Amino acid sequence: MPALKFVRSVWESFRASSGLEPRLLDSLRVTHASPGRVKFELDIKKEHTNRLNILHGGTIASMVDLGGSLAVASRGLFATGVSTDLNVTYLSSGGKIGDLIKAEVSCDKFGKTLAFTSIQFKNSQDQVFARGSHTKYIALAFKDHRNVVEELTPKSEKKV
Repeated sequence: MPALKFVRSVWESFRASSGLEPRLLDSLRVTHASPGRVKFELDIKKEHTNRLNILHGGTIASMVDLGGSLAVASRGLFATGVSTDLNVTYLSSGGKIGDLIKAEVSCDKFGKTLAFTSIQFKNSQDQVFARGSHTKYIALAFKDHRNVVEELTPKSEKKV
């Protein structure tokens, strides 16, 4: 199964079963996925903003969390584990209602118990406005029967 199709299936599972993602990030679009890398975008709506009518930091933090999970999914885990650490650095405003934001996330280390991810957010002028990192405990996620880890292992990591 191609990485993009698998990551989108995991995103659909989040949307169907989570309490937060379908309410806050339902319109998020996964635009690219390859083993260890995911890109997505979001049009800023009222529900994504703070009282200054700009992108809310909590929305960005939620996207760091979701982005980390999708990066783990891009390595073949359907059950993407649980968060152990999450960090967000806000560099500038992400935009206002109607603006498009884009995110690029990578799974920097995919081990037997932990996965480490990093993410960058860009505004409509293609400037980085925030970045984040997310660590996930994934040991138990390897037991999910829907996983495709072998299929989405990068060639450089496959054992001969």
